[in-house]
Amino acid sequence: MSNDQLQRGYGPSTATYLVVASMIGSGILISPGFMMLSLKNYPVIFGLWILGGTLALCGALCVAELAAMLPRAGGEYVYLKEAYGPMPAFLSGWTSFVLGFSAPMAVSSHVAAKYLFSPFVTSENNSELFIKIIAACLIFLITLPNLISHRQSAWTQNLTTLIKLGLYITLVFLAALFGQGQLSHLGQGQPATKISIGDGATQLFYVMFAYSGWNAASYMAGEVKEPNKTLPRSLIIGTAGVITLYILLNIVFAYAVPLEQVTIDNAMQIPVIAVSNMFGQTYGNVFSILLGLTFLSSISAFIITGPRIYYAMAQDDLFPSIAGKVNKAGIPIYAMIAQCICAVIILFATDFENLYRYASVGLSIFALLFIAAVYILRIKQPNLSRPFRVPGYPITPGLFMAVIIFMTIFAFKQWPGPSIFSLGSILIGIPIYLIWSKCHSK
Repeated sequence: MSNDQLQRGYGPSTATYLVVASMIGSGILISPGFMMLSLKNYPVIFGLWILGGTLALCGALCVAELAAMLPRAGGEYVYLKEAYGPMPAFLSGWTSFVLGFSAPMAVSSHVAAKYLFSPFVTSENNSELFIKIIAACLIFLITLPNLISHRQSAWTQNLTTLIKLGLYITLVFLAALFGQGQLSHLGQGQPATKISIGDGATQLFYVMFAYSGWNAASYMAGEVKEPNKTLPRSLIIGTAGVITLYILLNIVFAYAVPLEQVTIDNAMQIPVIAVSNMFGQTYGNVFSILLGLTFLSSISAFIITGPRIYYAMAQDDLFPSIAGKVNKAGIPIYAMIAQCICAVIILFATDFENLYRYASVGLSIFALLFIAAVYILRIKQPNLSRPFRVPGYPITPGLFMAVIIFMTIFAFKQWPGPSIFSLGSILIGIPIYLIWSKCHSK
């Protein structure tokens, strides 16, 4: 085969596992604790998780239409280019390289290492460098099998996702059958009237960060068998499954952890605290190690999906051409290696909370653009074949866009520094695009 052609080697199970693995990441471990600290009201927290799940499903339905209509590798880069032209598409890929994939991969690897070794480490300050070194090793180790072939890549992704799903589902069942908790916790909380709209809007970012990944299978559109059927099915099934699991997990956390137990020091450890409260400290330590192992699937999902954007951009001469080259098995190995290196650099350069706020605003802006592409392409290309159409159109994409706009406005009010820096990071891509285009037009 030629050195620039991807192979359709992934089946429906891998596509669905990819959505699940991309969504179930650091967010479900980190977000609940921060929301408990800020909102101090479990019913409101549950409501935000349901709202976030509804938005994620709306987004997945919109992407399903776009992916089935344009079954090419690259995800939103392809949709933005088709709807708006090359510059917004370039900015999307530019943002994805750093904020969309490399940064979340760095976060997931750091959380994995921390959960794996927290039962054995007593001094956080002395162990931070050690944790980052282990995290970097995890990135390299998970990248290697994905460089070999689709079979190795699919096997790695499916196995690590099954481990992750099994652990969380087991936790839900064991909590229901044997967990020592209080159902009265589920109604705990300060009066909802004391929670400001701004706090609710910004806390919804934590929820959407946890749900991010609902569009993951679309990046693999050029490598999925029967994409017109497989992509909508995998996007919808994967997203709906994760929504159900997240709501159940939050109920388990509330059942096991009273709000007064949550502090700034332990907010990132809520799942482990929940297990320790229900079954004892020993089981909490074991669960912490197992949680660390589950993050291998999140790292693997980022490794698989991100490079397909850079591959598509390289094919359009909007990214270094080496990213568009594949090995004999049809894997874009150079794009994978570049993302791996970028993730390790970010890992040693920043921390989770600032990175989260910085990334979430920029990614929300592009989520608005590529969901709006459903409207744009229905107007610009009404006769294009659409094997799947968004149910509830035009309300479904409109609901998603309205809430994201609302959240983003409050992000600039509540988090002005990270929000402005995020927007600036996107806008700096404009002169880079103009210079790149001018150089390549000669």
